[in-house]
Amino acid sequence: MAFIDEIKIYAKAGRGGDGVVRFRHEKNREFAGPSGGDGGRGGSIYALAERNVHLLAQYRGRKKFIAKRGEDGKSNSLHGRGGKDLDILLPVGSLITNLKTNTTLSLNKEGERVLLLKGGAGGRGNESFKSSINTTPKESTSGRDGEKAFFFIEVELIADIGFIGLPNAGKTSLLNKFTHASGKVGDYPFTTLEPNLGEYHGYIISDIPGLIAGAASGKGLGHKFLRHIKRTKILVHLISLENEDPKKAYQIIREELKQYNQELLIKPEIVVLTKADLVGDPAYLLEQVADIKKIADVVLAVSIYDDNLLRALNDAMLEKVRFKEDRLQTGP
Repeated sequence: MAFIDEIKIYAKAGRGGDGVVRFRHEKNREFAGPSGGDGGRGGSIYALAERNVHLLAQYRGRKKFIAKRGEDGKSNSLHGRGGKDLDILLPVGSLITNLKTNTTLSLNKEGERVLLLKGGAGGRGNESFKSSINTTPKESTSGRDGEKAFFFIEVELIADIGFIGLPNAGKTSLLNKFTHASGKVGDYPFTTLEPNLGEYHGYIISDIPGLIAGAASGKGLGHKFLRHIKRTKILVHLISLENEDPKKAYQIIREELKQYNQELLIKPEIVVLTKADLVGDPAYLLEQVADIKKIADVVLAVSIYDDNLLRALNDAMLEKVRFKEDRLQTGP
C-alpha cells in the first residue's frame, strides 16, 4: 500500500434536530398542554489515533466526513436522540490543522481521541416555552448547524530509529537486512520516494528518503522528508563509501538538519559508512572511520555482505535506542 503522509479533508458535524410543537390529547380539551420535545444534538467529529501509518491511504477517495443529524423532538415530551459521533481514524503522529481557525492539534499516543468539531444544539420544543402567561405555546426552534471546516492532516512518523543520509547511501538495503521490510532497492538516487518502515526487536526503523543539499529550503521534497526525522529517538546516519569525501557528505546532511530544526542535532546518532565491500584498501577504510570520529561519537563501517560488521551495527543500535528509551522513561 502506498504511504501517504498528508491529506486535505472537509468535515461537518451534525445539525441539531428540530424542536416540535405538540399538545397532549385529553377528552374535551383540544389543547391540554404543550408536549413537544427538544431536538437531539448533532453528532460531533473526533480524531482517533491508531498505530497504523497507512491510514491516510484509505481516504484518497473519501475527502468528506459528515456526522449524523440529531433527531427531531417528539410528542409526549420526548426529546430526539443525539446524532452519532463520527471518529476519523488517523495515524499516531498526525498533526491536524483546522484551516478555518488555523489551530493545530496533534495525536501522540495510540487511543488518543480529540474533538475536532462540535455537533449543533437541538432546537427547543414548545413545552420549553410554557409559562404562567403562555400556557399553550405554539412556537419551537430549529436545530443549529454543526461546526464545519477544512483540515490539513500531515503525519510525522514516530519511529524509534531513523535511517538518514544522502540518496543511494544504502538505507533501504540495511532496513531490509535488519527487518522484514521489502523496500525497493536500486543503484540510482531517489529509489525511495516515501518512508519505509520495519519492525526491529520490538522497535520501529524508518528509512527516510534521501536528503540533498538545500533540503531544509524545500529542495527535493526536503520539508516532507525532514519532518519524519523530528520524532525519532535516535538517528543512524548512513554515508556511502562511494562518496569521494565521506566527511563532506556527513556535513551536508548535518547542515540541513541544523537549518530545519537545530534540536535534530542533539539526537543520539550513529554514523555508518556503508558499502565497505567496495573498498579494496583496508587502510583507506580505517582512515575514513578515524576522520569521521573527529566530529562524531559513534562511527562504524558496514557491508550487507559481512555478518560480523552487521552484528556490530546491530549491537550499537540496540544499545543506543534502549539507553534513549530508558532516559525518556526515567527522565534526565
